[in-house]
Amino acid sequence: MSCFCSRGEGVGVDNDKLGKKSKSTRGSATSFSFRELASASRGFKDVNLIGEGGFGKVYKGQLSTGQVVAIKQLRLDGDGHQGNREFVTEVLMLSLLHHSNLVKLIGYCTHGDQRLLVYEYMPKGSLEHHLFDTNLERKALSWKTRLDIAVGAARGLQYLHCSANPPVIYRDLKSANILLDDNLNPKLSDFGLAKLGPVGDKTHVSTRVMGTYGYCAPEYAMSGKLTLKSDIYSFGVVLLELITGRKAMDVTRKPREQSLVAWSRPFLSDRRKVSQMVDPLLQRNYPARCLQKAVAITAMCLQEKPNLRPSIGDIVVALEYLASESVSEVIRRGHAMRSPLQKPLQQTDTETHRNHNN
Repeated sequence: MSCFCSRGEGVGVDNDKLGKKSKSTRGSATSFSFRELASASRGFKDVNLIGEGGFGKVYKGQLSTGQVVAIKQLRLDGDGHQGNREFVTEVLMLSLLHHSNLVKLIGYCTHGDQRLLVYEYMPKGSLEHHLFDTNLERKALSWKTRLDIAVGAARGLQYLHCSANPPVIYRDLKSANILLDDNLNPKLSDFGLAKLGPVGDKTHVSTRVMGTYGYCAPEYAMSGKLTLKSDIYSFGVVLLELITGRKAMDVTRKPREQSLVAWSRPFLSDRRKVSQMVDPLLQRNYPARCLQKAVAITAMCLQEKPNLRPSIGDIVVALEYLASESVSEVIRRGHAMRSPLQKPLQQTDTETHRNHNN
């Protein structure tokens, strides 16, 4: 669901431009024929469907090389302008941007009115799935795993904000766009709404308001003025989801609890109430001091005024510290509880963490 959607101007697809761009960059994207991708996905049958949203459908497929991939078939609206725009943006962005916490674009297809994107396959699905899927067989993500996911997502965002030149504003940061590999390492995906950030003396980029309701920064939703700090607000909402196990927007809840940010404000401003907002699935298995600091970081990201929000670089440093502190706390607890006959603690903790993630 978008905050607001307005149709942009037409964007044509220049196949020669896409091919030239992809061949000239490291980790170049391949141009596939529609027949190749149809074969890879078994004719785009529902049995291979692994995701669906406003952008279209995503299918699991296997290329002739044996490589397992995810194939996104974009849904073109009306005359296809918006779908074309997002397709071109994503191909060009991911052909130029390369980081371990960004999903890898393998290739694309432009056949008639078909627009398809081929990505590396992320076997563990999205963070949204792990936090909110009601499947009772699903294991809750541990506190340590949630911190690790937050750190990885923050590193991906740091690359976009600080290493890309000019900087890139992601504009659609949400738990559904954070995908997880076999080891639950996160990668940011879906760059169709990404924008090049302001350069020189400019403080913002003026653009039509798009994104997902519940994650949009208030100043961007009201004015269309997009800054790097707009992404910081969205990241704060994701942190809130990781801490609480609640959706950014949930219309199935009571009216006062539907907006996660609005519901959480009283807890964020009172340290004595912080434990009341934590995901019950964690069963209080988290270091209290670490929780307090994670909530403090979240509250700073969700400041109403953009200039009061921290930079992504500061967030990465803070979260990396919390993740290491969380491990130290687990080790200290283990030393206090284990008997002399137990295995060495470091090995035990590692095995426990690995088994939990599996």
